Amino acid sequence: MSAMTQRHPPDTALVYSSELGRICPACGKPVRGCVCRKKSAAPTGDGIVRVRRESKGRGGKIVTVITGVPQEDEKLKALAGDLKRRCGSGGTLKDGVIEIQGDHRDLVVAELKGRGYIVKLAGG
Repeated sequence: MSAMTQRHPPDTALVYSSELGRICPACGKPVRGCVCRKKSAAPTGDGIVRVRRESKGRGGKIVTVITGVPQEDEKLKALAGDLKRRCGSGGTLKDGVIEIQGDHRDLVVAELKGRGYIVKLAGG
């Protein structure tokens, strides 16, 4: 067999097709038509949003970390964007955890309480 005709082992999943674009590795359908991501259940927890400050593993840079927000992915993404704009800072959303660059705990707590969440400061 030549290098072009070799098949991949059966345990590797197709993630991109030139015809269809990105492919969901879980269900094997195009991401636009993926059904498994739409079924994601709302995160479970105790209903308390925790806000903490972290600097470990970040080269000394301080990051405000928000965990426990009981929202689905799209609403959580919108909330992260709103918080980043409110703080005037960058940030990201990773695995249901919102990270805002800088120490903005007081501002984030006030904003989340204003939106009706039960919020606690966590950590040091």
